[in-house]
Amino acid sequence: MIDVLHAITPGDHFSPRTGSAIPTVVDGLAAASRRDAAPFRHTVVLDRSTMRPRYDSAGIIEYTGARGPTRRERIVDLARGRIGLPRSAVARFYEPVAAAIRAQRPAIVLAHNAPVLPSLLRDTPHRVVLYAHNDLLRTYSRPESARMLDRVAAIVCVGEGLAERTRDALPGRLAERVRVVRNGIDCERFAPAPNGAVAPSAIRDGRMRIVFVGRMVSEKGPDVLIRAAERLGRPDVEYLMVGSQGFARDAPLSAYEHELRRLADRATAESGAAIRFEPFVDRMALPDLLRSADLLVVPSRWAEPSGLTAMEGLATGLPVIASRAGGLPDLVGSAGVLVEPDDPGELADAIAALADDPDRRRRMAHAARDHAIAHDWSRSWSQLRRVLEEL
Repeated sequence: MIDVLHAITPGDHFSPRTGSAIPTVVDGLAAASRRDAAPFRHTVVLDRSTMRPRYDSAGIIEYTGARGPTRRERIVDLARGRIGLPRSAVARFYEPVAAAIRAQRPAIVLAHNAPVLPSLLRDTPHRVVLYAHNDLLRTYSRPESARMLDRVAAIVCVGEGLAERTRDALPGRLAERVRVVRNGIDCERFAPAPNGAVAPSAIRDGRMRIVFVGRMVSEKGPDVLIRAAERLGRPDVEYLMVGSQGFARDAPLSAYEHELRRLADRATAESGAAIRFEPFVDRMALPDLLRSADLLVVPSRWAEPSGLTAMEGLATGLPVIASRAGGLPDLVGSAGVLVEPDDPGELADAIAALADDPDRRRRMAHAARDHAIAHDWSRSWSQLRRVLEEL
């Protein structure tokens, strides 16, 4: 049996009560591995103070976490890295993770978004793989990246665009270690309504429901959808904005969330747009919420390496409109509609075209489900398994 230790960000939760991306990916990969004949045993290295219940797809190794770096310490770390010194604050933050791993028998360590771990585990028998969900090296010079990742066994990126940027930031001998493992989707948890219809009913009190699901931050573009709703001004369309700034339903609204509500009030007053807000919902409630919708919009401004929400919508049998940015075009493929990011006018036109063409929505719904099934977590695990077998 080959042990695979998943080191996730200290303080992150391996629980369906959250919507954090990395635990979702770990759960998907570990669950797919259990259905496979490959001899890999998955365990998550986890801060013991984090949420319960936890996913049952992997074992748990607990540790007591350290204080995270302050803003000032991050700035100092950046300066230290530039002059060839280790980033001491982030190393202190990850040291409890490294200590817990050092106490285990030799394993393959998947260091999720943790470029500091390969150097912390340099003198151990573990093989460390940096698992990049984002552009991790954007604040690292090439010499610093080379020092930190000198002993890394492989570098896994969740999309080809991210892999290209990562290769560009590395010397050739490390760039050759970059591999791509695309994120998948749980097509059992996220599925169309059980009555057999691929898409839910298109009419609720005469309205088609459009849903946004994600963190309520500017990078995710919820204001772009609200501005598109104002431009569209159609009484036969309603909008459900699902999410909070973080992963707590009862957290106070941020300044940006207050601004979203002002935009929604203006859109309602000037165009009659029906816009409703729902705070963060956990992953147990998300499938039913998506099944209540007719269309999912993913209007991200930033170049998301791998938008899990888009895949969850496709698996539910929803037509998806997504930004032409980052990894979203590869994820959505021909099963969705792509628009330019930060363009409410183009988004409004795309919504109008689908609202006026129910036959096209039905075709897209079937194509969405088929696309998701072809890109489930079993496919992702088979890609990762090949990387691990190389080691």
